[in-house]
Amino acid sequence: MFDFIDIEVYKIINILGLAIGISFGAIAQKNQFCFSGSIKDYFLTGSTKRGASVLMAMISAIFFTQILANYADIDLFYTHYYPQDINYFSIVLGGILFGVGMMIADGCSSRSIVKLAQGDLKTLVTLLFIAIFALATIKGFLSGFFNAFIHNETLIHISSYLENSALNLYVILFVLIVLLLKIVKKPSRIFALYDGFLIGLLVALSWLVTAIGMNESFERSIELSSISFVYPSAQTLELFTFYEKYELSFGVSIFLGVLLGAFMMSRVNRRYSFGCVSNIQKHSIKNNMLGGALMGIGGILTIGCTVGQGLSGISTLAFSSFLSISSILISGFFTAKYLNSKDLLPSCFIFEWKD
Repeated sequence: MFDFIDIEVYKIINILGLAIGISFGAIAQKNQFCFSGSIKDYFLTGSTKRGASVLMAMISAIFFTQILANYADIDLFYTHYYPQDINYFSIVLGGILFGVGMMIADGCSSRSIVKLAQGDLKTLVTLLFIAIFALATIKGFLSGFFNAFIHNETLIHISSYLENSALNLYVILFVLIVLLLKIVKKPSRIFALYDGFLIGLLVALSWLVTAIGMNESFERSIELSSISFVYPSAQTLELFTFYEKYELSFGVSIFLGVLLGAFMMSRVNRRYSFGCVSNIQKHSIKNNMLGGALMGIGGILTIGCTVGQGLSGISTLAFSSFLSISSILISGFFTAKYLNSKDLLPSCFIFEWKD
């Protein structure tokens, strides 16, 4: 496919990753797309606007990924969402840690990138702690303990009784569409969810881009992957600090693209500024540190983040991905409930339906 271009395939893939990231960042900043924010909105104002966008993104990601996978003959079982020896205990624990962390830090990994791009400098601390603790969990001072847990033979054996198979496409879409219609209430509101629709489409396009790269790149191995942010944040830190040893990848390109896209959109869409959250004393820097650390560890244990599992993962229909995002959202919900009871949920803007 890329034969007419005199440039290495992996470089083209990285350029496309950057373009996808820029698009994701611009869309996410325009409407403040956010998994954790949708939970916070529910407790603070009862709004379902951003929650509906998240559901739309899930539906779009699944629908378009399955169409492209069928059309382009992409075998999604080769992704890391279908590991050979899966440990569901690790998936659930990681999801719980990530869910708690994203509410404490007031934003998950993708949300933190957007918030940094539009002016909340405290989220740089969150992103650094996500990257540092993700690296520590993979190959740093925490790796010994967590690798022993992830690869525990007893837990893997227990997990093997429940196969990590692909769930039924039609059942999943039916359930998600019913949930979407229930919280939208008015059919006309569907058109306001274009951000979720486009983000889901970007997830599917990422699968297609990396699938083509995996088949056509002879200079460098390319992994079949889509959009995710925890491990790519760690890779970005590695590239920044050891640039001669580590190479630019599709995931890092998306990470940098989201930062650039959100920044450019924030110059046009100036209604959102997170200076107010940065100045709220009850949301101190320790929230960013603790929340980032929990997301870094949790994201590795559960093999992804809200986007990595909640969109890219479930688009493959992997059972483990639905278990992961359920763990993240449930723990996030109860963490938000606790924080709200203590008046510790910071908020600057109201996200309501405009009808």
